[in-house]
Parts: sequence; C-alpha cells; structure tokens
Amino acid sequence: MSFRLTMLFSLSSTVVLLLLGYLIAAAVERHFVEQDAELLGGKLELARHALEKVRSPDDLAVLPRQLADSLVGHHGLAVIVVGPSGQTLFASADAEFPRALLDSQAAVESATRPRVWRTSDQRPMRGVSAVARTGIEGARPALVGVATDISHHEHFMRSFRRTLWSFVASAALLTGILGWLAVRRGLAPLQAIRREAAGITAHRLHYRLPTDATPVELAELVATLNAMLARLEDSFRRLTDFSSDIAHELRTPVTNLLTQTQVTLAKERSAAEYGEVLASNAEELESLSRMISDMLLLARSDNDLVIPERQPIDLVDEVRGLFAFYEALADEKSVVLTCSGSGCVAGDRLMLRRAISNLLSNALRHTPTGGHIAVRVDDTDADRVRLSVENSGPTIAPEHLPRVFDRFYRADPSRQRAGDGTGLGLAITRSILRAHGGDACIRSADGVTVCELLFRP
Repeated sequence: MSFRLTMLFSLSSTVVLLLLGYLIAAAVERHFVEQDAELLGGKLELARHALEKVRSPDDLAVLPRQLADSLVGHHGLAVIVVGPSGQTLFASADAEFPRALLDSQAAVESATRPRVWRTSDQRPMRGVSAVARTGIEGARPALVGVATDISHHEHFMRSFRRTLWSFVASAALLTGILGWLAVRRGLAPLQAIRREAAGITAHRLHYRLPTDATPVELAELVATLNAMLARLEDSFRRLTDFSSDIAHELRTPVTNLLTQTQVTLAKERSAAEYGEVLASNAEELESLSRMISDMLLLARSDNDLVIPERQPIDLVDEVRGLFAFYEALADEKSVVLTCSGSGCVAGDRLMLRRAISNLLSNALRHTPTGGHIAVRVDDTDADRVRLSVENSGPTIAPEHLPRVFDRFYRADPSRQRAGDGTGLGLAITRSILRAHGGDACIRSADGVTVCELLFRP
C-alpha cells in the first residue's frame, strides 16, 4: 500500500509539474513570438511608409539608401523589397527569404501569422511579408518582406527547457521521497494495528485493540475489529464448550455399552441374558442415533441447508394432538395441560410439530408434581403469530437465559438431567423456527417459565 500510494502521489505530482512546465514554456515561446511580431510589424510599416512616399523613378532610386539607414543598429534584421515585375529593389545584407513568402497570396497569410525558416547557413529566421503600394500613379504594388534572426530565442528556449525539465525531474523525485515519508507516517497507525493483531491467538482472543491513540479516521475500523474479536471469542468459547459437551454426552453411552459388553463376555450366559444385554445395548444405540441425527440437523441448519416445505398448519390442532401423546406422563405427575387461542402459519408440519414437542417435553421435565402447563396461541399481531408454553417450576437465573437454546447447555453445573433428553431439544427448536423465518425466546420469573415461538405468517 505504501508503494502504491507513493507511486500514485509521485505520478500525480509529476503530471502536474509537467503540465505546469509545458504551460510556462508555451507562455515564454508565445511571448517571443509576440515580441518578434511587434518588431516585424513596426519595420514592415516603416518600409510600406517609405514606398508610399515614392512619386517618381528618381524617388525609387534613393529608396534603398533610406531603407538601409533605417536598419542601422538592428542586428539580425533583414528586409527585402520586390518590385511589381519581380525585380529586387532592395535587399539588406544576408537577406535570404523563401520563395513562397514572396508570393502575393503568401504575403496576405503571413501578415497575420509569421513564418519560420532556416537560411543556407542554418540560421533560424522568423518573418512576414505584405503588399505595399507606391505613390507612382498607375504603378503596380510592390512586395515587402521583413525577417529577424531568432537564434538567441532558440538558444534561450533550449536552455530554459533544459533547466525547466531538470527542475521538474528533481521536483518529481523529491515529491516521491516526501510522499513516501508522508505515506509511511500516515500509515503508521495501521502498522501498529497490524502488529497488535498479529499477536492475537486462540489463547488471546480476550485481547482488544487499543482505541485511545487511534486516529479518528481509523476509530471505526478498530471498533469493527474489536467487535469481530468479541464475536470470535464468543464463537470459540461456544465451540470449546460444544466439543467438551459432545465428548461428555457421547462418553456416557459408549462407556455403558463397553462396560456392559465386557461384563457379559466375561463368562458364559444364557440366551435370555444375552437377549437382555442386546436389548439394553439397543436402547443406548438408539439414544446415540438420535443424538447424531439431531447434531446433523443442527449442522445443516447452521449452513442454511434446512429448507422446510410450506403448508397451512393450525397450531392449536397440533398442540392438542401432542397433548394426547403427553397426557399419560402429565397424569402421572398430576400436571394440568391447557391450550387456548388460535392461529395458523405456513410451514413444514413435521418440523414444527417437533419444535412444539420439544417445548412440551422440556416443560414436563421441569414442572413439579401438581404443577401446570399452559399453551397459548396469539395471532393478534399482523406481523407474526406467537405460540407460548408456560410452566410452573424453578425460576431460571437471568445469567442462564441467553444460553438455554445453546447445544448441550444446562443451567445445572453438575450436568445432571432428568429424563432421556440429549440436551439438543431447545437448540433444534430454535433452528427450526429460524429456518421458517421466525425465532424462539425464553423468560423466567417468580416460579414461571415461558418459552415463546415467533412465527412469520
């Protein structure tokens, strides 16, 4: 970046200096042209005025002496007068004009735009020509040519251009060096940020880039990087916890299977005993299979691979159908199940049924004997339909509420759980709702816990 910015700055400065040098050189050149044009115009008027005073051939004979006297002290100035018949009436020393300039048509053009040519000895000349009438009645007009040596102009311009371009090159080099220093100094905070970021590893995700000495222009960048580090830290912590949880969850059934199989193989047993062991192993394997299926579902949901089918679903009918499934367990714990409200959504019936079932199962697991579970469906909000599952029971501490939908997360640090859950039910519920464009949330206070499913109609 430093190299590119330096090159861009140097290129821009060089272009500006070249343009400025070109304009200065053009202005000086134009000044010399205007100066020469003024001199040539004055001498041309002088010659034309002398011709106008010619009244007879005798006056024409003394014209050369008059013109020669007028050129005294004007070094490098050449004058030629060509008569009507093409004869040269006067020519100053070293007067060498191109034939094209002594044409009457060319004279008209050169009067407004001087011409430049070189003599036989390579002297550069700039000159004009014009038609001049004499005072002789009935005589045809003569042609007057005036030129000046511009050798000193060309020499000055060569020296001037050489000096100018040397200055431009030196200035471009200097601006490049100064630009590089300015860029390095300007990018110093970025270099500092790079050094700080290079020291952040998986064990230092808690570190944040300092903002006190950061320029205002980079404050938003540093804030964004710090926010990214916070997200990475949270994701890394969740991944670590997830890895630990999954190892814990898989270790228990695998250990049970291994221990029970080793004990069974330790001695001869009857066919009935082998059958009991195989049945017990089958239960553990079914639990492992459910856990693996749930994890695959969550993985697909994380990568937006869960695409639900859309069909009209009456939420109250689905809840009442699940009540029939959980009725025996509720009666066993003397838990009262109620459902109220109404609401329809479009979604995948099996997936939404599983999400609601997970909430009911979780509520039954944590509702004490003699408690109640109330399901309410509310479609009064035009933007969404709300299904809430309220159960009595222990209040969940506020610090645990944001993470109850995480995989394998439990508010109880002892990791003990009642029932046969895999610890993925609420995580699956939230994934199903998000696949449908909705979400899930929870709140708990005063011995009442409410899980809500928010659907987009």
